[in-house]
Amino acid sequence: MKLGRASLALLLLAPSAVRAVEPISLGLALAGVLTGYISYPRLYCLFAECCGQKRSLSREALQKDLDDKLFGQHLAKKVILNAVSGFLSNPKPKKPLTLSLHGWTGTGKNFASKIIAENIYEGGLNSDYVHLFVATLHFPHASNVTLYKDQLQMWIRGNVSACARSIFIFDEMDKMHAGLIDAIKPFLDYYDVVDEVSYQKAIFIFLSNAGAERITDVALDFWKSGKQREEIKLRDMEHALAVSVFNNKNSGFWHSSLIDRNLIDYFVPFLPLEYKHLKMCIRVEMQSRGYEVDEDIISKVAEEMTFFPKEERVFSDKGCKTVFTKLDYYLDD
Repeated sequence: MKLGRASLALLLLAPSAVRAVEPISLGLALAGVLTGYISYPRLYCLFAECCGQKRSLSREALQKDLDDKLFGQHLAKKVILNAVSGFLSNPKPKKPLTLSLHGWTGTGKNFASKIIAENIYEGGLNSDYVHLFVATLHFPHASNVTLYKDQLQMWIRGNVSACARSIFIFDEMDKMHAGLIDAIKPFLDYYDVVDEVSYQKAIFIFLSNAGAERITDVALDFWKSGKQREEIKLRDMEHALAVSVFNNKNSGFWHSSLIDRNLIDYFVPFLPLEYKHLKMCIRVEMQSRGYEVDEDIISKVAEEMTFFPKEERVFSDKGCKTVFTKLDYYLDD
């Protein structure tokens, strides 16, 4: 997580609570004072990213990024494109946009959230208006859940007060302590304001492995019946996915009011990747490193990956997550 200009106010109001969430850096706040942000906001925004100076989303650019960088995920690409572009084009949304991305490790959930951030803010994940929470890092102790709830509400309130179009990404939702995420329920609901702050233009993205088994079952059934994975529709799994996540005791969404009150706009399934998708990942990685594409190397790296189920060997059990390190071995030859 990063502290923006709102953090100076938070530090003054509750220094011990803010420090417990993350280390304090006053660099940006002091820079705002020194460069005259308060008196000369337009001048300041020539040299630093400002919420009011954000670039408008290009639907075409977002679609190109999704097509060029996210493989084997026709459902996720369609939902993300329509949901994000539609939300940002609405001048008066009724509630924040809330996306919950589900699937096995390496299927592209983190990458998709990165693409969203980069298409809204030039700084992407490094923007002062994009905030990443990792369950095991920021909320490690079950005994501190009450404290974490207070800190989370304070952090979100402070940052949305500073920038209505803030983006909050919660990674490892399957490892988050049950009940913690319900602390932000008032911010996701259909309220014009909560404690004099409007959250209706904010974006919340949840990333989780929970529900991956259900997604795999559907994908495998389609494969066994001879159907193409592109024939899978969102209606084939969205409701079952939501129920599976809600009833998963190992999920941060277990019996969560966010699901019970229908505050998650989309449950987005990320399908397990096949051999051909791994080759796409490797090919793009070679190009991004400036290497000439070598199909022999691509095949060798892809063949080193392990697949499941054991008999059919259809899906990669790590997705594209480790293909990049395996590629290093061949590029060093």
